[in-house]
Amino acid sequence: MSEALWSSDFRFEGRRVTVKKTGAEVAIDRETLKGFARWLAWYAPVRLKALAASLDPTAPKVWFAPDRPRPWYLVWAAAAWSGVRIARTPAEADAAFYFDDVTHGRPPTPQASRRLNFECLDVSKSRVAHVFETVFGYPLALDPRAETGLVVEKSEANGVHDGRIVCCPRAALPSRVYQRLIDNIEDGQAVDLRTPFVGGRPVLTFIKRRPVGRRFDNFNSSVTLALPEEVFSTEEIEGLSAFARAMRLDWGGLDVLRDAADGRIYVVDVNKTDMPPLALPWIDKLRATARLAAAFRHLVEGGADLDREAAR
Repeated sequence: MSEALWSSDFRFEGRRVTVKKTGAEVAIDRETLKGFARWLAWYAPVRLKALAASLDPTAPKVWFAPDRPRPWYLVWAAAAWSGVRIARTPAEADAAFYFDDVTHGRPPTPQASRRLNFECLDVSKSRVAHVFETVFGYPLALDPRAETGLVVEKSEANGVHDGRIVCCPRAALPSRVYQRLIDNIEDGQAVDLRTPFVGGRPVLTFIKRRPVGRRFDNFNSSVTLALPEEVFSTEEIEGLSAFARAMRLDWGGLDVLRDAADGRIYVVDVNKTDMPPLALPWIDKLRATARLAAAFRHLVEGGADLDREAAR
């Protein structure tokens, strides 16, 4: 599980750091440094577990392309914890994983019979909204020219966190999408049900809470760990699984919001390169890692897969 120099992924300018791959910017402040400390406290035991797991001679190998996941990605932790090794060449791999932190993807030519996320090529907001409406039968996306009142405007791109509430009717801006403003507010906090899926099924749910004024930020005031069946009905889990299949998502996180007005759930984002929520308590980070690791190894070894025919 060796990595190249991590700093090569970032550009440092004054008190800000830019992620080169996505262009996302983060301020270097007290909050960021606190988050880094939390990540380091999680990374250390994962690394130790990886050393023990690496002694397993039967562990499969996965070739990640075009990028190798860095240690701040959940799939890296799942592989490390479970003993799954990162192959140095596609020829020695038991499975290939398309890993690229972009909105629209163009995967390399696969050289393994088992391919993960190679068909999940578009995670734009408009694609997510279209698939969501097709699967669930009710819309998320709106035409800002035909609507009245408050709606959400956000970028098409993945991981930008630039959403804002605007008043309609209004003209649509280029490269922006418009969605229903979902009332996911509980006790003055916006609640996001981030649910990692592996092999087309939910593994766990991170219940993320943040101040209403920061509802679109990449910031959580608190995170709790739950099982999917504790927060979703059986019918909702089946719907979310059908959505993951339709997106061709073998591994990744769904951002799900529940509307207080009608009780319905809405999938507002799909993240193929998800990271652990730093505000999650340390012991729950390890519990979540262990569950994801077991599911990931099972997936790599062929024990779980998407129902391709159901997705067509």
